[in-house]
This record gives sequence, structure tokens and C-alpha cells, in this order.
Amino acid sequence: MTNPVLAALAQARMREAPMFVRWCGLNGVNPCPAAPATVARFVADCASLGIERLWPAVQQISKMHVSLGLADPTLGGEPAAAISEIAGVAPPRSWPESYRERFRSLPYDVQTYVASHEEQRERALRRAQNEAASLRKRIAALESPTRNKTENGDKTNAGSET
Repeated sequence: MTNPVLAALAQARMREAPMFVRWCGLNGVNPCPAAPATVARFVADCASLGIERLWPAVQQISKMHVSLGLADPTLGGEPAAAISEIAGVAPPRSWPESYRERFRSLPYDVQTYVASHEEQRERALRRAQNEAASLRKRIAALESPTRNKTENGDKTNAGSET
């Protein structure tokens, strides 16, 4: 015998993830609890919707499971790889090759945050490098007349002593 409150809560949560629940009905799988492989299949089947519509549906699946005290089938593994393939968020260039595959297993929102943060960091670094190069040129230009005078003055002094 199941608790009627828990059953009502489960029904309410399923209404919060209508796209996934409908897909499960069409494919003959149980929406809750869902296996990660089922979520990955859902993501792959609905890829044509685009990440903008698909990611909120995946978050709804996550909330549905977590609110019932169940393991989140959307984290890592197959679902993350399927979402990563659709989203196409490139790993940061600064990450070593050995960690790039790990990046693809991160949740989509974490991928976008890390990629955006790294891009901003790289822009700031390039800006600082360009400013430093510009300042080095200005310093070299300021030092150049002084060097020429010193070098010319040394040659003049050397010539007058003989």
C-alpha cells in the first residue's frame, strides 16, 4: 500500500515534466524513476528541439526525481554526454586534453559557466598582454633618443680625446 500523499506528490511532479512524461508514454517506459539511459534516449530523440527547449525539460526531470528523494538520472554519464553533443559547448582551450572528455560529462549549465568564465579570463589576459606590449613600445621609443644621444656623445668624447 502506497502513501496517498506521496502518490499525489509524484503525480504533481510528473505534471511538471510534461514533455518527458509524454515521451515516456509514447516509448513505453516509466518516467519515474527513470534510468540515465532513458534520459539519454529522450535527449537524443528530442535533439531537434534545440538545447534552449531541451535543457529546461531535463531540469524538470531532475527536479521530479530529487523532490521525491530519488537519485537524479540527469547527472553525468550518458545524459550529460547526449546533452553535450547537442549543446556543442567546447571545452576551454586552457584545459589539458586529458580533461576535455571530463568537461563533456559535466552538466550543461556548468559547462556554459566554465566556458564563459574561461573565455572572459582569456580576453582579460590578452588585453593585459596587449597593454604590456604597447607600454614596452612606448618605453623603447622614449629610451631610444636618450640612447642615441648617449651613444653619439660617447663617440664624440672618444674622438676628442685622441
